[in-house]
Amino acid sequence: MSETSEPGSGHRSTGGLGDPSGGGPGDPSGGTVTTAVPARLDRLPWSRWHWMIVIGLGTVWILDGLEVTTVGNIASRLSEDGSGLDITSAQITGLAAALYVAGACAGALFFGWLTDRYGRKKLFMVTLAVYLAATAMTALSFDAWWFFLFRFLTGFGIGGEYAAINSAIDELIPSKYRGRVDLIINGSYWLGAVGGSLLSVVALNTAIFPKDLGWRLTFAMGVVLGLVILLVRRHVPESPRWQFIHGRGEHAEELVSSVEREVEREHGRTLPEPGPALTIHQRKSVGFGLIARTVFGTYPKRAVLGLSLFIGQAFLYNAITFGFGAILTTFFDVPSGNTGYYFAVIAAGNFLGPLALGKLFDTLGRRIMISSTYLLSGILLFGTAWLFDRGSLDATTMTACWCAVLFFASAGASSAYLTVSEIFPMETRAMAIAFFYAIGTAAGGISGPLIFADLTESGKVGDTVLAFQLGAGLMCLAGLVAAFLAVRAEQRSLEDIAKPLSAV
Repeated sequence: MSETSEPGSGHRSTGGLGDPSGGGPGDPSGGTVTTAVPARLDRLPWSRWHWMIVIGLGTVWILDGLEVTTVGNIASRLSEDGSGLDITSAQITGLAAALYVAGACAGALFFGWLTDRYGRKKLFMVTLAVYLAATAMTALSFDAWWFFLFRFLTGFGIGGEYAAINSAIDELIPSKYRGRVDLIINGSYWLGAVGGSLLSVVALNTAIFPKDLGWRLTFAMGVVLGLVILLVRRHVPESPRWQFIHGRGEHAEELVSSVEREVEREHGRTLPEPGPALTIHQRKSVGFGLIARTVFGTYPKRAVLGLSLFIGQAFLYNAITFGFGAILTTFFDVPSGNTGYYFAVIAAGNFLGPLALGKLFDTLGRRIMISSTYLLSGILLFGTAWLFDRGSLDATTMTACWCAVLFFASAGASSAYLTVSEIFPMETRAMAIAFFYAIGTAAGGISGPLIFADLTESGKVGDTVLAFQLGAGLMCLAGLVAAFLAVRAEQRSLEDIAKPLSAV
């Protein structure tokens, strides 16, 4: 399959309305349309409209960071007598963490399929509602099985968000800015982690809240934040790219025209002419068989790249960070109520990585930046394991080492989501994101916490060193794969990177 879009016959087309064979908004059954919607979106300068997209969609990663970090930091408190739950710390960082990730994998696949079929907007509203309900129920946990069930369902909602949100972001953001915006949005996970860490410090202070109440309030804060995001997200539109393929060319045309008028008023100048138009055959949905043949048959090297990046980052983050609080308390005698301070510092370093390096993914390019961030983080983690094994680290220096490792790792991990969301055809985008997220995360994110919880609980330095080395090795391996297989997608149209299956 060619990686170059076929040029159309004009620039600002009518989205198929003037084509006698074209399908209108209510006819998804097979009309042919010529549209310049992708080119028109890509040539837009940055505007207030784009900020609305970033705020409305990107804030979900703050929720995920809040969830994962909160549970990691309150694990020791939940396992104490008087917490209101009969549960152990290992069950929280092991079984509950694995169930959360398993739910995220299942949710990504389920909602990813629905996202490609029914649209981005419908699904990113539904998935947020699932998250809100499950988190509220977690706060009301009265027994371990209830806690486990709603950790799974919370992950189910968050996993669905990954597929719907990444699809919408990449289809709405201009190609010039797509890399840095995607990285920073995915990196905003760590803003939630900072919030979760500091929130846990307050919630675990028994001078302020009783043992059986403070941890419940941390989950309640997630519900409040989610409700605010839901209000903002109502104003985020459906992806015009999805609309024109699914027989809603008129809606896509109207939306892009209104955005163009808004941007021209904001910048005080007329927009330049867009690039070539694209002729596509409208279709209602794409079957799993065609998706599989496209991802693994047409783009096998890209499939290997996606799997490698996701497995590497998933094991590092889901295996290591879920147990960070346990490392501090077990090996450095840090009080359970103080682990949040250390993790807040690490989380801030994580966010600074994509923030500082994001632009380079659009300028230096995807291949050099993806491979270098993965390799550097892996090498630094090997160094951290060596120092930890020698007994050369205390709680402060361990935190400093993790800041250095995760400064690069967070940019690399964010680029995994960017990569799989832009290197496959539009009709398969949400399912491709869901598939690679689910497989990679299942490999590293479900087995990782289960293995790592046992290793850190043993209290043996060598066991924790082994876990560090495994995460570092997988990151380095993924970096080598990226050095050879990463796609040069910087500042290119999505339709140029991977020609739509519907293209005529």
